[in-house]
Amino acid sequence: MNFRIVLKTLGILACLIGMTLGSCLLYAWIELVLDPEIENGESTLRAFGLSTAISFGFGLLMILAGIRAKNEVLRREAIVIVGVSWIEVGILGALPFYFSEPGLSALSSFFESVSGFTTTGSTVMTDIEAFSAPILLWRSLTQWLGGIGILVVFVAVLSFLGVGCRSLVQNESSINISDTGASRIRDLAFTLLKVYLLLSIVCTLGLYALGMTVFDAVCHGMTTIATGGFSTKNASIGHYDNLLIEGWLAIFMFLSSISFMLYVFIVNKKWERLKKEEEAKYYFVLTVVALFAITLDLLLATEDHTFFEAFHEGFFNVVSISTTTGYGVSDYDQWPLFSRMLLIILMLIGGCAGSTAGGIKMNRIILFKKIAVRELVASFRPNQVFRIKLNGSAPDERVFITVSFFIALGFMVAGAATLFVTLLEPDLDLLSSVGCVFGTLFNIGPGFEAVGPTDNFSILGEDTQVLLSFLMILGRLEFFALLVLFVPSLWRKY
Repeated sequence: MNFRIVLKTLGILACLIGMTLGSCLLYAWIELVLDPEIENGESTLRAFGLSTAISFGFGLLMILAGIRAKNEVLRREAIVIVGVSWIEVGILGALPFYFSEPGLSALSSFFESVSGFTTTGSTVMTDIEAFSAPILLWRSLTQWLGGIGILVVFVAVLSFLGVGCRSLVQNESSINISDTGASRIRDLAFTLLKVYLLLSIVCTLGLYALGMTVFDAVCHGMTTIATGGFSTKNASIGHYDNLLIEGWLAIFMFLSSISFMLYVFIVNKKWERLKKEEEAKYYFVLTVVALFAITLDLLLATEDHTFFEAFHEGFFNVVSISTTTGYGVSDYDQWPLFSRMLLIILMLIGGCAGSTAGGIKMNRIILFKKIAVRELVASFRPNQVFRIKLNGSAPDERVFITVSFFIALGFMVAGAATLFVTLLEPDLDLLSSVGCVFGTLFNIGPGFEAVGPTDNFSILGEDTQVLLSFLMILGRLEFFALLVLFVPSLWRKY
């Protein structure tokens, strides 16, 4: 293991976080200059000053420790960097929450930071509007950075990563690099960044035009494209009570939950590849079917809903949950059992591979269904040859094994984590415990009952918050990149 290159790369990443903290420091300073009497202005400025200094100082120390490293990241080092980097940014991102007033405890700050970077959207803030604007801006920035993938940004701006570029992108995101014809991974990373930035700008401008303030539009624009769900308001999107804003957000939540590689194909004019797309079509159909099923259930189970009211309530919540954004406009905990069970299924599936959404991902669900059909038919026709295809191409047999293992591992981890939560939180009911785990492990945000859309995770003990924080990282990295750190052979010398 080349520890010097690992330290050097993590050091540069810490400096990158320091730069983004510095942008919030600048905003806090401008805000204080314009209004010296602003509440908590000086403490916020001090919080970001300390956080920026610590991030840069920590980063420079690690860069100096690894300054003599060979300028190339190999596959094993790339895997270590991916796993450790998300813990690193979680710690550095927690600093402003800890130093600010009103502040959070150290472990709760880590939870809030990890929730941001992993675009989960779970929160321990009981009164979001009591926090200063720079803190809320930092919250949104963490989700925006985490949405595209911190290391995708990293790959785009660094030239020394060598063959490790591919491993970094593959292990840090669900983007299928083999689907692109780009000759260089850095070219792909730059294209993804351009698309991500364009969607963010268009979404922000639309929100401003529909009545949000500039600050709220910027924050919600970032968290919508990241499908993160952090809001600047206690009542989330329900605060605005505006159908046009909800519709605009729903469009961009959906656009962000389909593979960003589709946008790359559009940029590169690969129309034939778009015609073969299966995943986005299945995802769209599932969302529409779920919407009408919930609308019908709300109409039949309650007498106080008109069709428009049922459709409106179902529409935004279905899109918000299926994209794993987690914005709220109403309390779906009050829905009939069938609708809530359907939401759980949508939570588990999530969005498409290569998007900013969480969940198992639609491509794995499609492949698992095709694998199941193949095995069923093979039970009575063992000599029949099957060729499973997805998006017009036939994946390697290893992919089928990985998909099956991923789904099995996901439910095994969810079961074990739920057991631990019930041990740590004996007063929590079963549905709330399951909601805690599903909401964090699959990067959804809100859960059910005690951690539902109108509540938050502040009722949980700090030990539970730490457990859920690691579940968020585990889900964001899709298990393998974090769990592999505990395999002893990874750390052995060449």
